[in-house]
Amino acid sequence: MESNKISVGLDIGTTKIVAMIGRKNEYGKVEILGIGKSKSLGVHRGVVNNITQTIQSIQQAVQEAEAAASSSIDEVTVGIAGQHIRSLQHSDYITRANSELVIDEDDIDRLINQVHKLVMLPGEEIIHVLPQEYKIDGQPEIKEPIGMYGGRLEANFHVVVGQVSSIRNIGRCVKSSGLNLEGITLEPLASANAVLSQEEKEAGVALIDIGGGTTDLAVFKDGIIRHTAVIPFGGNVITEDIKEGCSIIEKQAELLKIKFGSAWPGENKDNEIVSIPGLRGRDPKEITLKNLSKIIHARVVEIVEQVYVEIKNYGHEEQKKKLIAGIVLTGGGSQLKHLKQLVEYITGMDTRIGYPNEHLAGDSDDDVTSPLFATAVGLVMDGLKRQERKKVEMHAATMSESMDTEDSTLEEEQAEVIQQPKQERKSFLDKLTERVKDFLDNAE
Repeated sequence: MESNKISVGLDIGTTKIVAMIGRKNEYGKVEILGIGKSKSLGVHRGVVNNITQTIQSIQQAVQEAEAAASSSIDEVTVGIAGQHIRSLQHSDYITRANSELVIDEDDIDRLINQVHKLVMLPGEEIIHVLPQEYKIDGQPEIKEPIGMYGGRLEANFHVVVGQVSSIRNIGRCVKSSGLNLEGITLEPLASANAVLSQEEKEAGVALIDIGGGTTDLAVFKDGIIRHTAVIPFGGNVITEDIKEGCSIIEKQAELLKIKFGSAWPGENKDNEIVSIPGLRGRDPKEITLKNLSKIIHARVVEIVEQVYVEIKNYGHEEQKKKLIAGIVLTGGGSQLKHLKQLVEYITGMDTRIGYPNEHLAGDSDDDVTSPLFATAVGLVMDGLKRQERKKVEMHAATMSESMDTEDSTLEEEQAEVIQQPKQERKSFLDKLTERVKDFLDNAE
């Protein structure tokens, strides 16, 4: 198996660490070759708080995936999330020295680099700058300014900010597990790529990824990401509430939630009771399902309301910014019974559960197409995309070398071909990956 054709996604979550190996099949769909899962022990709310335990969990997941795919892993694409991630909107402009020349890549890079000079809180760094739309000499709503004339170039930006030490810690864990960092991706973006269709992104949609420690939100409209947020609550707080409310141990609380939990208390009759074995010869505990769903309902309402505040912050209530496709729920927490109905009831928006089967090969296991693995599938897709980009760049480089030896008439024809890949600008996450790699190399 050619290693350059496979891509590995590593989702370092609060409850589980998933390593997923995939490749593109002849139909352009992603075929999952192997998947490895381990309990995440050193991560709290998406942030690494115990390096040694995280390294062990990563190695365990990677070994399991390697065994399933009978292939060895050396490079991975990692997702970053966690409660330290926040986003803000910012507008900036540059004045061009010569308005007689058309706007090119350098102008846009200059504008984006200007955004990077924003003053952040100590320890924070800008990790993602996403241009929304441009204005040239006051003319609004320009999506692609390259090739146009103008003296003043303005843009609205969606800026994602995170703590660089948390990102370096993730890089450190990956490197110490004997793996190379191929790329870093924002987890809400990875999940969105796996479960949303292009039509939904155009119409306007909010993706809510309910994980163990955090709930990630990504809002799209007109095909562009407009808002991201990480809410520091997830499925674990629900388990914690059940544990406290019913005076049982965590393992039993988690099982109760998965087997009998419901986000809608009206569903259960008063006489439906579950008996839980007591500890060390103590009497069993009897818990009514109505009480259980009341505990779950209270916490889920709190999480959904916080997410809805973020959707309103984006401006969903304005006619122009309305999210026509509504809400898509994904992540392990989205499997809670009657959650879809509760979200629709609170927000009044159409809701569906997002399964990552949009881009997967038709014969994928039911296991892989579970919302639980949406982020991991998205990371595999991101890794494959990155490989394709590298291939195009290398092809362009070899062609430009061969052009040097050929005559000038051919040169002009081939220049057309080579122009294409050069338009692919390095994303900030690529630059961030390089910076983290440099930091880790120098820190050794």
